[in-house]
Amino acid sequence: MKRRDYLKKTAVSATGMIMVPTIIPSSVLGKNAPSNKINIGQIGCGRIARDHDLPGTMQYEIARIVAIADVDMKRAKEGKEHVEQYYNEKKQSDRFVDLKLYQDYREMLLDSDIDAVMISTPDHWHAQPAIEAALAGKDIYLQKPTSLTIAEGRALADVIRLKGTILQVGTQQRSSPQFRIAAELVRNGRIGKLHTVRIGLPGDPAGEAEPEMATPENLDYDMWLGSTPEAYYTEKRVHPHSGYSRPGWLRCEQFGAGMITGWGQHHIDSAHWGMNTELTGPEEVEAIAEFPRSGLWDVHGDFMVKAKYDDDVMMFISGGYTNGIRYEGSEGWIFVSRGNYSATASDPVSQAASAKALDASDPKILTSKIGENETHLYVSEEHHGNWLDCIQSRKQPICTAEVGHRTCSTCLISHIAMKLDRKLYWDAANERFKGDDEANAMLSRSQRAPWGYTHIKELSGMMSKT
Repeated sequence: MKRRDYLKKTAVSATGMIMVPTIIPSSVLGKNAPSNKINIGQIGCGRIARDHDLPGTMQYEIARIVAIADVDMKRAKEGKEHVEQYYNEKKQSDRFVDLKLYQDYREMLLDSDIDAVMISTPDHWHAQPAIEAALAGKDIYLQKPTSLTIAEGRALADVIRLKGTILQVGTQQRSSPQFRIAAELVRNGRIGKLHTVRIGLPGDPAGEAEPEMATPENLDYDMWLGSTPEAYYTEKRVHPHSGYSRPGWLRCEQFGAGMITGWGQHHIDSAHWGMNTELTGPEEVEAIAEFPRSGLWDVHGDFMVKAKYDDDVMMFISGGYTNGIRYEGSEGWIFVSRGNYSATASDPVSQAASAKALDASDPKILTSKIGENETHLYVSEEHHGNWLDCIQSRKQPICTAEVGHRTCSTCLISHIAMKLDRKLYWDAANERFKGDDEANAMLSRSQRAPWGYTHIKELSGMMSKT
């Protein structure tokens, strides 16, 4: 029996649960691998893939996009055309690559010629394919937020650690120099003792009730819903039939927590970098938020989160602040934002309001040199490029699965605090709330079979041995 035929027969059980054998990517062999290219499969080919992940990766000669998977075959085919046009123009040849198309990404994972995958799917489809890709021996670029729940985020981080997978979380602010500079200045005491961090983060608007619609023939809607409960199809619950504007699922709690995870993972990740709390989290969290009382879109609107960290450092998160991060210390403050950068054309933020990427109470703070014996943080020139470099070197990328999980956990416990009208006490070491069964019940969600990480048989066996 040929190896590929064997993989096809053994990869999926009768119940549909994936059981992928470990496959070592050819890239692990280093620069002398036979192809001398990192062959990449793209999972999900919507707005963030087309505008950000694909161009961010295709610009590097070492990378080659060879396959696309999307539950919407219209988007998969348009993605194939998009990638092939790029390569045709860059290589002046229409024979450089002939992309394979898949509606079920699990079939893509069976291809041992694929070294790595980029996962640019809706939030509820982040952790499961990342876990399955790691089990299949693929390195991973994973869009944020890292997971839909803290429980599946922990499962993902553990699998990545056990498999030795290179996983880069798509918090690309870490690769923008101003965020590293701000974090280094704070970590090295240039504003004195840090006492407060203020994060500006918008909420989302409510929406109207939407009628049930016929499911497009090109969309596997049951798979798109995945582990979440069944719900009738309507366009604004999913993504636009035509075009690649901001999709409606971003505003449905069934599929994510709203802006607290959507942009929150970016800003909280950057803040934690400066606070030196990347692998821990807050000790106490309380929040207030407005939630729509009707309509399809039901994620939070205006909100305020108050979190207490070790050494009495306070973090406040609200749309009332300018989009960005303000560190306040005993001897001054530093503000950092993306400036005029945007990942997609439909990023929901006023660039004019945060156009100044780096500012301080005293300009001399920003020109202060970090000494040889002071703290120097990880330098990445470009996020996708850092991922590709790490695939070759097997060094850890700038935003690992564990760091991403801890940041996402802070976002998610903030969301839980929005739902519960009381202060919550978080035990970061055990990833549980102290003395609060109701809050702890919200650390996971039920998983609709056969979808969801809890239905991955190989994962269950692996976790039982740890």
